[in-house]
Amino acid sequence: MTHANAPHQEVLADRFGLKIAAGLNEQPLPHDISERLRVARLQAIARVPKLQTQSAHAISMSGGAAVLGGGPFDDRFNLFNRIASALPLLALAAGLVFVSVMTDNDNVREIADIDVQLLTDDLPPDAHTDAGFAQFLKFGPPSP
Repeated sequence: MTHANAPHQEVLADRFGLKIAAGLNEQPLPHDISERLRVARLQAIARVPKLQTQSAHAISMSGGAAVLGGGPFDDRFNLFNRIASALPLLALAAGLVFVSVMTDNDNVREIADIDVQLLTDDLPPDAHTDAGFAQFLKFGPPSP
């Protein structure tokens, strides 16, 4: 099997699973099989860690619908946790501001250095914009 066929194989396996599930849903299971499945499901839930067990129990008690907790009095989202979760975002924002300020300062320093060199040079600043002067710098003085 090639790597390109893997998604196609998964789609076929999913379709096969859906057909099997639809066939099983059409016929009611005998009482003893449904009880064995219920006991197996409870044993599987008992083996997972406590937090997952509570979530699975809440889902099974709600008829299969996932119910999300949370609210102003939920212990998991107290003020300290909210502040702690916002700290990385604040650190990122502070870092971006710091990088922006430092880049601006570096640009100002470079421009100031160029201005100092132009103003302290023996040539007037207009000489640097002259096309003949640019040719002189590129090729040197004309040969006699």
